Amino acid sequence: MATSPLAPKADTTLVAQVMAHLQTRIAGRQAAPGTRLPSIRLLADQLGVSRSTVVEAYDRLVAEGTVQARRGSGFYVASPLPPFSIRDNGPALAREIDPLRITRQALDAGRIRANPGCGWLPQSWMPQEEIRRALRSLARTAEAGLTDYGTPLGLPELRALLAVSMADTGVEAHPDQVLLTESGTQALDLVCRFLLEPGDSVLIDDPCYFNFLALFRAHRVQPVGVPRTASGPDLEAFEAALKTHRPRLYITNSGPHNPTGTALSPVNCHRILRMAEAHDLLIVEDDIFADFEDRPSPRLTAFDGLDRVIQIGSFSKTLSASIRCGYIAARPDWIDALVDLKLATSFGGVALSAEVLLFLLKEGSYRRHVQGVRTRLANAMTTLAPQLAALGLRPAHVPEAGLFLWCHLPEGLDGAALTRRAWDEGIVLAPGDAFSVSGSCGGFMRFNVAQMVETPVIEALEGLLAAR
Repeated sequence: MATSPLAPKADTTLVAQVMAHLQTRIAGRQAAPGTRLPSIRLLADQLGVSRSTVVEAYDRLVAEGTVQARRGSGFYVASPLPPFSIRDNGPALAREIDPLRITRQALDAGRIRANPGCGWLPQSWMPQEEIRRALRSLARTAEAGLTDYGTPLGLPELRALLAVSMADTGVEAHPDQVLLTESGTQALDLVCRFLLEPGDSVLIDDPCYFNFLALFRAHRVQPVGVPRTASGPDLEAFEAALKTHRPRLYITNSGPHNPTGTALSPVNCHRILRMAEAHDLLIVEDDIFADFEDRPSPRLTAFDGLDRVIQIGSFSKTLSASIRCGYIAARPDWIDALVDLKLATSFGGVALSAEVLLFLLKEGSYRRHVQGVRTRLANAMTTLAPQLAALGLRPAHVPEAGLFLWCHLPEGLDGAALTRRAWDEGIVLAPGDAFSVSGSCGGFMRFNVAQMVETPVIEALEGLLAAR
């Protein structure tokens, strides 16, 4: 019998683990209704368990109605399947590291005293008066899009301004290569619909933005983690993953990277693109934090020229989460199909948001706002990095820009347990394994420094750490 690839678990029998393996495949639609499942002998060999273990697992699944046994033929997925659940498509996750659970907690304003685990700026940092002024001005303008659908590509004048802004980071795009979306998340969702099929492999940084992992479950694709270093993905591991998994897509943040705050080096950009060309890999670069940088870090999109790299972004983090406006920048022959997908799934959208954003960009309010935010973030980094380090929460890297400090936890500290105790006190934390497809970041925690200014977070952490 082969060595079992199932992780040993003191509180879970091998039979239960075999059942969970099959249930995950079925819930993720990797095995459709009526599909024949592996034979007892084959599944035992694949999982490295005894045949009697597989027999008992199949018998229990038959009893539950998940699987049908056909005499002389084998075992088949029962029909019909239950409604699709993102949470069931993949391994079960502890509540403290479940991306969807963390997001729910971060949005549950009624219980929150402090929110250093979220990924956005405090409300008090946002240009609320300038937004009100923009809305008042648009309300007096007969041409403003107060009631109509947006055009298929989106507001032309705003797309032209976005093309100019991208040029500042070295990305050359004609306005007709820019498609407005309702958010950065919708932009990524459309790209995944466009490029991926269920069962495809997708390369991802490990750690990465945790909602990427939730979205992959929704699209029924298989994330493959590549360790993230201070200058980008580990290139040896990256190339090995290309050869082993033959992924269709690599999805990453450009600098500042979420959650580590790191940025790609120019050398890594070149080498990643060479490997992408050799292995027919496409790349999505999420540039949502670009405006937090004083000096743009290297962009894969700039080196590639929008050939095999797609750039997405939005203004949810820098301006307003309520004014929903994102974008996709892609090669011309892909934009038309992406427009069709956008119309099929959301029709028009973003007309009023686009008008508000255009007003703030043209009037200069947005530029002044982000300049002020950069200064406040730099001050918060300077103040909070040593305070966290003094508690034993050592930053792995102090970034030049952005919101996040990715910190080592003290030796032996259970990040999930700390997160659970903090939530009991109304404080939302973001433990490292929530960002890790491999579960290898349990010794880390991501802190949003903007959400820690003038809050009780440091004092609360001090008490929680002393009580462990």
